[in-house]
Amino acid sequence: MRRVLAVLVAGACAVAAMVLTWPQLLHLERTFPVAQVIAFRGPLALAFGAAFLLALLLALARPLRAFALTLAVIALLAGVANAGILVARGSGSDTLPEKTPGAIRVLTWNTAGSATTADTIAQIAIAMAADIVTLPETTIETGEQVAIAMRDRGSPMWAHHAAYGEYGVDGWDATSTTLLISPELGDYAVIESSQDGSSNTSTVPSAVAMPVDGEGPIVVAAHAVAPRQDYMDSWANDLRWLADQCASANVILAGDFNATIDHMDGLGVDGGVLGRCHDAASETGNGGVGTWSTRVPTLLGAPIDHILVSPEWRPTGSAVLKSLDGSGSDHRPLVVQLEPAGG
Repeated sequence: MRRVLAVLVAGACAVAAMVLTWPQLLHLERTFPVAQVIAFRGPLALAFGAAFLLALLLALARPLRAFALTLAVIALLAGVANAGILVARGSGSDTLPEKTPGAIRVLTWNTAGSATTADTIAQIAIAMAADIVTLPETTIETGEQVAIAMRDRGSPMWAHHAAYGEYGVDGWDATSTTLLISPELGDYAVIESSQDGSSNTSTVPSAVAMPVDGEGPIVVAAHAVAPRQDYMDSWANDLRWLADQCASANVILAGDFNATIDHMDGLGVDGGVLGRCHDAASETGNGGVGTWSTRVPTLLGAPIDHILVSPEWRPTGSAVLKSLDGSGSDHRPLVVQLEPAGG
């Protein structure tokens, strides 16, 4: 009876380890509570490492040796696999190439509303030579202050936004998303369905900006609702809606997705991660670097802020900015440099 029980427990542990390492195999990547756990590959790898050591200690007891060694092997394989996935996606690169004449830089930062000042946002946008800045949880008033501050320092921006109701109600600036675009990229306008919410993310808004003259990329400032237990369906629908925004060949989609690329499995087409778009950070050495939360080291955080680009663009560098962890926001800014794919 003990042997049967040991086999059943070992089998259950193996299945659990498999689900937490590669939930896509059973299509569990967007289900509660698997989705919440797999967002943190670094802690998951450490947890499996701790389980491996504990199992080795249990193996010192002769009656438990075979059972404990089986658990040790399961934990070791799962820990190595999770660490390997983290490293393969990129464990950190802070270098951006020199900005060429045809390149553009995109910065995204969930500012946590009034926790981050307009001057701080302007300073980092200028320092990064950003041409596009997406700011979830930022009101248009703050966005206009950022644009003015950047203009006064020689880097003008047009400020756009989408909001649900009265942004900032009860201090929740998440009801507004602001988008800054350099005049050098041309004139842009946020489409009506973004502004009135008739076609948008469910709970917190995204802003879809189209070039007025029809030339240049569609720019989407994205914000998906967080995958709390009561919002799982809304969150999954938000990711599907964002995938639909990447249907054309010339799209830049940047913001807080509240999702890692694991959660996006099955939502890509034509080789994309989300719609036709691919993840710039993963292709430039930063796909495993946590952008949330600033309270933990980058490799223990969740990479939920992304800049995704369609085939017209080729990412040549990226950086997750850790120097701003004390600025007020619980998210880290992400900046990427993009070159035209044909260039």
